[in-house]
Amino acid sequence: MADEATGLFLAGVRAFARDVVAPEAPAWARGRAVDPAIFTRAAGIGLTRIEVPAAFGGLALGFRAKVEACAILAAVDFGLAMALVNTHNVAKRIALSAPEALAQSLLPDLLAGRASACTALTEPGAGSDAAAMQCRAERATGGWVLEGEKSWIVNARHARHSIVYAQGAEPGQGAGIAAFLVDLTDPACEPYAMDSALSQTSIGTGGFRLNRCFVPESRLLLPAGTAFKAILEEINGARIYVAAMNCAMVSAALRIVQAYGETRQTFGKPLNQHASWREKLAACATALAAAWALVEAALAATEAGGDVRYLAAAAKVNAVGLAQRELPALLHAMGAEGLRETYPFARHVGAAQIAALTDGSTAMLLDRLGRWDPTPINL
Repeated sequence: MADEATGLFLAGVRAFARDVVAPEAPAWARGRAVDPAIFTRAAGIGLTRIEVPAAFGGLALGFRAKVEACAILAAVDFGLAMALVNTHNVAKRIALSAPEALAQSLLPDLLAGRASACTALTEPGAGSDAAAMQCRAERATGGWVLEGEKSWIVNARHARHSIVYAQGAEPGQGAGIAAFLVDLTDPACEPYAMDSALSQTSIGTGGFRLNRCFVPESRLLLPAGTAFKAILEEINGARIYVAAMNCAMVSAALRIVQAYGETRQTFGKPLNQHASWREKLAACATALAAAWALVEAALAATEAGGDVRYLAAAAKVNAVGLAQRELPALLHAMGAEGLRETYPFARHVGAAQIAALTDGSTAMLLDRLGRWDPTPINL
């Protein structure tokens, strides 16, 4: 029954990606804001409810369904996939950790796509090193007072709610970090948009300043001593779905190029009849198969409840490297035709650079993987 429900859900995601996202994505790449109706349509097929428990109106599907949904969307637009999964992840955390009355009051708008949400870890002076965050949480009567700034946060330019990680002890002490659910419409919050030449308007990147923002006790989602562990577990999951998203972008590009090679004539025959052109695609397909296999290994380990730290890191590093290398090559295999905005090459190339900086930089992950021995057999 669960497999049938997952299959129906993913079929809906594919139709949404094809019929709704694909026609709009080129304009988002040029900087046009996403129509809020897109988010409500996404919510209508369950993209905000994938892992949310059924008792709160969720689909109660597994982690694999989320990974596959993210990949399907990213094959068309990486930014929207990231925006939707971040709102979903906050909704799931609220369902699991917030007092029931608070969850019941906030979840309807999140699950219906009427509100978006974000998770705020990164700061101007603290990125991959989450323990170095400077955002402070001070005890106050009836709750906490938060002071600090978060930056480069998915959805921050339009989010209504944020799970903010803040330090209650000295910087560098992971055990002092706690997670708070902050109302970003509070006057003590100053949100701002963040843009770059690699336009990904659909990802909603921004930041906010917290100017002694009061957070009631009921909005402490994860107390100090538990929040840092939750950060690490959630980042491992994010690395897996970001890896799948990068693989999906390469898969989409490869399929376009393969189809193009069947009809584009050059020197009297189709492109795919030229061995040198075909060999480049063969090399890409081989590397892509290996990258998908590593994602699957990380997924299987997650489902088995195993330690996925190294597998998740390796899957992300490998998939991002694949996308950074192969997407420009696939664009060039199309020639100038690949620059048309009807094709996703240009925005996928930019998205691969963004992906390399999310959920732990490639440099940081490589440092970790330098201590990993993945040999599967006794030698």
